[in-house]
Amino acid sequence: MGKRDDLIAKYADDLKNKCGMQADIDLLTKVTIGCGPSIYNADASTVSGGDQAELDTVKNNFLIKKLGLSESDGLDAAIAGVIDTYGKSNRNKYRAVFYYMLVKHYKKESVYN
Repeated sequence: MGKRDDLIAKYADDLKNKCGMQADIDLLTKVTIGCGPSIYNADASTVSGGDQAELDTVKNNFLIKKLGLSESDGLDAAIAGVIDTYGKSNRNKYRAVFYYMLVKHYKKESVYN
């Protein structure tokens, strides 16, 4: 297995053990690939739930630009829901897992097909 495969296995484990979700490995792989090289950078591979600027970036660059959602789709509430599901006390919120949960929340799997 390559480095990306190892990370996808780690993300699937996070989904199962920290979020109580069974991962769709095919979709998780596509979301991970969509994150690009950021998954290999310690800082960029995680989302800081307490950093409003970072959450705004998730909202603008991922939810609005990538998934094609609008402000009226309750974006802040969805992000807050993902943070709650992942666990506020959990320091390492992996970007790929965060994005995966948002894709599932909005039923936007078609973006990755």
